[in-house]
Amino acid sequence: MHEGDLSPTPVPEPDLQGAEGRRTLAVTFAGFCAFLGLYATQPLLPMLERLFQTSKAAVSLTLTASTLGVALAAPLVGIVADRLGRKRVIVASASLLALATLLNATATGLPALVFWRFLQGVFTPGVFAVTVAYVQEEWAGGGAGRAMAMYVTGSVIGGFVGRMTTGLIVSHWHWRWSFVVIGLMGAASALVLQAWLPRERRFTGRVQGESPFAGAVAHLRNPRLRAAYAVGFGVLFTLIASFTYVTFHLAGEPFRLGPLALGSLFFTYLVGAVITPYAGHVIDRYGHRTAMVLAMGAGMGGMLLTLAPSLWMVVVGLALCCTGVFVAQAATASYLGVAARQNKALAVGLYVTFYYIGGCVGGELPSYLWRFGGWTACVALVILVQFLTIVITLAGCTTPAREAADLEALPGFE
Repeated sequence: MHEGDLSPTPVPEPDLQGAEGRRTLAVTFAGFCAFLGLYATQPLLPMLERLFQTSKAAVSLTLTASTLGVALAAPLVGIVADRLGRKRVIVASASLLALATLLNATATGLPALVFWRFLQGVFTPGVFAVTVAYVQEEWAGGGAGRAMAMYVTGSVIGGFVGRMTTGLIVSHWHWRWSFVVIGLMGAASALVLQAWLPRERRFTGRVQGESPFAGAVAHLRNPRLRAAYAVGFGVLFTLIASFTYVTFHLAGEPFRLGPLALGSLFFTYLVGAVITPYAGHVIDRYGHRTAMVLAMGAGMGGMLLTLAPSLWMVVVGLALCCTGVFVAQAATASYLGVAARQNKALAVGLYVTFYYIGGCVGGELPSYLWRFGGWTACVALVILVQFLTIVITLAGCTTPAREAADLEALPGFE
C-alpha cells in the first residue's frame, strides 16, 4: 500500500487457496459419480442368478453391458470434448448418467436391466475420460499426480458407496430402490460439479486440420501409448474378474455370505481410498513405471491370499488387490500426459476403451474357467494377467532420456 492510499491491500492468497480446494474437491466428486453405479450389481449377482433363474455368465452381463457401453463411447466422447470443452461435457454427462441410473429401477426382467446398464456405461466416459484430460491440462504447472490420485480416490469411494448401497438396500427392500438412491446421489454430484468445477483455462482441443481418425491412428502408432492401453486392459480385468467372481466364491460353501455381507466386502475399497492419495506423491517423485510395477505386484500377492480358507485372509487379499489396482490406475492415467503430446482427450478416450474392454473380458472369461476349477482357476487367470501387465509396463512405459527436459513440464512427471 502506497503512503496516503487508504484502500486495503488485496490479499488474494486465501481466495486462491479456496478456489484450488474447490477445484480439487470437484475433481474428486467427478470420480465419485462416474463410478457410483457402474459396478453396483456386483453384490447382487448371486441373488439375481436365483431371481432370474439363469447362469453366472448371464447375470454377469449386468456388469459386462455397462463396461461395454463405456468402451464403445469413450473415443467419441474424447472427440466431442476436444470440440466443446471439458466442463460442459463433464456436467452434461454426469446428469445423463444419473438419469440412466434411475431408469434401471424400471426394469422388469434381466434383458431390460442389461439394456439400462449399457446406457449407464455409454454416459460414463463423459465424466471419467474428460476429467482425466481436464486434470492433465489444468494441472500442467505441476501436481497432476496428486490431483489424479484425488480423482481416483473419489472413484474408489464412489465404487464403494454404490456397491454398499445395493447390498444394504436389497437386504431390506426391493432391489429397484437401490438404483433410485444411487441415481439421486449421482444427480446431487452433477449439481456439485456445475457449482464447483471451474471452466477450463488451458484447453487445447485437437490439432487444427487433423481428423479425429488421424489423431487416433497417431496415438495407436505411439509405442508408449500402446503400452499404457495394454496396462489399462490388465488393470480393469484384474478388478472386475476378482470382485465379480469372489462373490460367487463367498456365497457358496463354506462361507455362505448374503447380499449385505457381500456388499460389505467393498469396505476394502476404503483401504485404497486412504492409500491412493499418498501414492500420488510416489508417482510424482519416483515415476509412473515404478508405481505401476509395485502396485500390480502387490495385487498378485493379494490374489494369492484369497485362496486361503479364512474369510479374513480373503478380505486382506482383496484389500491388497484393489489397492494395487487403484494405484496402478492413477499412475497409468497420469502417464498419458507424458505419452500423449496433443489430442489428450482423444488419447484418454482410447485408453478408456482398452481399459473397459479389459473389464468386459474380465467379467465374462472367468465364468468359463469357473466350470473347470472354480475360484482357484479364476485366481490363476488374474495372476497371469497381472504378471503380463508388469512385463508390458517394464518394456513399454518408458520415458526416453532425450525427452526428459521437455517432459519435466508435463503433468505428473518429476
